[in-house]
Amino acid sequence: MEAGAGAGAGTAGTTPGRPRIKPEHRAYRTVDGNVRIGSVIFGIGAEIADPDGWIWTLTETMDGTRTAAQTVAEVHGRHPEITPATVAAAMTELRQAGYVDDAAAPLPAGLGARDPVRHARGVALLRWMDLSPRLSPWYAQLRLRGARVIVLGVGGTGGFAAQLLVASGVGQVHTVDPDVVELSNLNRQLIYRETDIGSPKAEAAVAALRSLNSDVTVTGERREVRGPDELRALLTYGEDRPYDLLVLGADRPAEIRRWANRICLEINLPWVEGGYRGPLVTAGVHVPGDGPCWECLRAGEAERRDLRLGPDQSEDAASPRMPWNPASAVTAALSGSLVAHAALSLLTGVPPMEPGFRYGVNLMSLGDPVLQRHPRRPDCPACGPSRPASAN
Repeated sequence: MEAGAGAGAGTAGTTPGRPRIKPEHRAYRTVDGNVRIGSVIFGIGAEIADPDGWIWTLTETMDGTRTAAQTVAEVHGRHPEITPATVAAAMTELRQAGYVDDAAAPLPAGLGARDPVRHARGVALLRWMDLSPRLSPWYAQLRLRGARVIVLGVGGTGGFAAQLLVASGVGQVHTVDPDVVELSNLNRQLIYRETDIGSPKAEAAVAALRSLNSDVTVTGERREVRGPDELRALLTYGEDRPYDLLVLGADRPAEIRRWANRICLEINLPWVEGGYRGPLVTAGVHVPGDGPCWECLRAGEAERRDLRLGPDQSEDAASPRMPWNPASAVTAALSGSLVAHAALSLLTGVPPMEPGFRYGVNLMSLGDPVLQRHPRRPDCPACGPSRPASAN
């Protein structure tokens, strides 16, 4: 499965057997007679002028108990001045806008026997956020079940992200970490327990993840990535690309994000990464060939910040590096959640994300969310036309 592949699965081309306004998108009438649909959440809702009242009748009639033909007949019967063709066209527009699904749609083949119960609430959220003309919200869950994700670094960010991916039903999750569990990890790495102290993280993480969801294939290995060639070998295993997505939670060696950027560009592998720098928690979303790469963003952000450093000063003068990163369970959980949300979006297309950006939260200023976007740089050494063939 390609990351984000099949985003149109179960979409346009077939008329719903029993068209229904999605429960999460239930319409209501405003005081001036307009119809608001899609909930009050920014990015989802819409308002429709309805001077004659038939749009409201249509949305009320599309309750999943009638066929499309019966719905048209009902609305036309109550508003004979509105032609059946006009009603049918409005139904199509509502569906194309993502407000309609099919109450009669069967579960797509390929889901497990427990999925309809286990993931019912998660699928309802996917349906809420999905504005594509999909007959069934379960196609997004089906794509998760077929996805293969590698999580490199199962600490604070990676550990939380791995748990969220497994809980969400990603079919195959492979974890990689070289370290053992230490007491100092337990303030933020909640995938581990006191009984895991001294055990390799890769082993303890696999056990914890398998106990979370036995329907997911979870594997792991204790392995350290010391250079780009080792990272390339990890991501390919001699195959063209065995994974759909890389989740990078590791923060060492210091160059690992640069290596990941170059190698993911080389093998066309989408990836997400994240972490915390004191109270600043962020995640980056990267898809080769779609928007700026990690190095484009880094260069653009360096220009934007203008740290006013002297000629002999490095960036560390403005943001000092420490032997260990100050962090808590809160910052680790936030970063892992942001990373997992981005990963699930890339795998399902819900909600759609335009890659090549960083987003996050500053815990010192919650009213000032983090969003970093910069254009792709034609002179980028990684994704520009003159980029080298190797990540070294």
